[in-house]
Amino acid sequence: MQAIVDQIKAKAQELLAAGTVDRVLGWEAGELAYDRTPAVFGPAEALDGLKYDLFCAANLSKYLIAETKKEGKVLALLKPCDTYSFNQLLHEHRIRREGVYVLGIPCRGKIDVRKLAAMGMEGITGVEDDGTTLTVHTLYGDHTCSREEALLERCLCCKGKEHKAFDEVIADPEPYTEPDRDRFSMVSKLEAMAPQERFAFWQGELSKCIRCNACRNVCPACSCLNCVFDNPASGVSGKANVDPFEEQLFHIIRAFHVAGRCTDCGECSRVCPQGIPLHLLNRKFIQDINRFYGEYQAGADPDARGPLTSYTTGDVEPSVVSKGGAK
Repeated sequence: MQAIVDQIKAKAQELLAAGTVDRVLGWEAGELAYDRTPAVFGPAEALDGLKYDLFCAANLSKYLIAETKKEGKVLALLKPCDTYSFNQLLHEHRIRREGVYVLGIPCRGKIDVRKLAAMGMEGITGVEDDGTTLTVHTLYGDHTCSREEALLERCLCCKGKEHKAFDEVIADPEPYTEPDRDRFSMVSKLEAMAPQERFAFWQGELSKCIRCNACRNVCPACSCLNCVFDNPASGVSGKANVDPFEEQLFHIIRAFHVAGRCTDCGECSRVCPQGIPLHLLNRKFIQDINRFYGEYQAGADPDARGPLTSYTTGDVEPSVVSKGGAK
């Protein structure tokens, strides 16, 4: 990993020195050893504070909405999965393409700190990765676990190593194989439940919501200038979860809003302080879109029209939908 970090910093210094870019969007150290925070490094600042490791999970594409409105050009460090969101934002005219230089960087999966905590690893000070096993250093001693036990859920069903948008790519000097789990397995499990059981599952999860808006604020697909939940004229502005209806309202409306545009980046679940599996709502919509309109991956092609914003004579209609799909 250090070899990759050195390459990233060298390329960033080169582009800054040449005047190709005047700032860098990457990650910096936070308050804790496993806390990596999106940050912009200016031309006068040393890049010593730039981090890239197993904890750099944040999808940086949304930050480009603001950064590309500024003067000059920003160097954006994007992992393969981040470029799907980047393309989707380009398609929606949220990013000014000429204002960003995309440096594609390799990724071998990122760690879910909550999984480590569930395994009893607290006071984390660092992690070593030998390709199959993680050695987690803590204030209370060292622990080991397999990489797959600790990866973020989205990394277990990785979209692959290919960057869908870039100006330049840094290759991974150590080839690896991504996990290949079925991302719809839990969705299928929920669909197989009786309605009352499924309702109870979501009631239990959504009742944890504290309406901090972390999921909305981090989501690349949530890029409205004025969210309906911030609009006092909407009737739902700033609603607290005072009853079961309010618990469901926010997340269901948000899931409908991003349907057909969600790239399944998993940021909503990653940042949720309550650990709600919000990505499952989005995956339900993705699975239904695939079933009714054909396989579609948002962000794979910035020029492709989404299935919910285009029309063909073969489109499914409510009157011809069955449990197994279109008749």
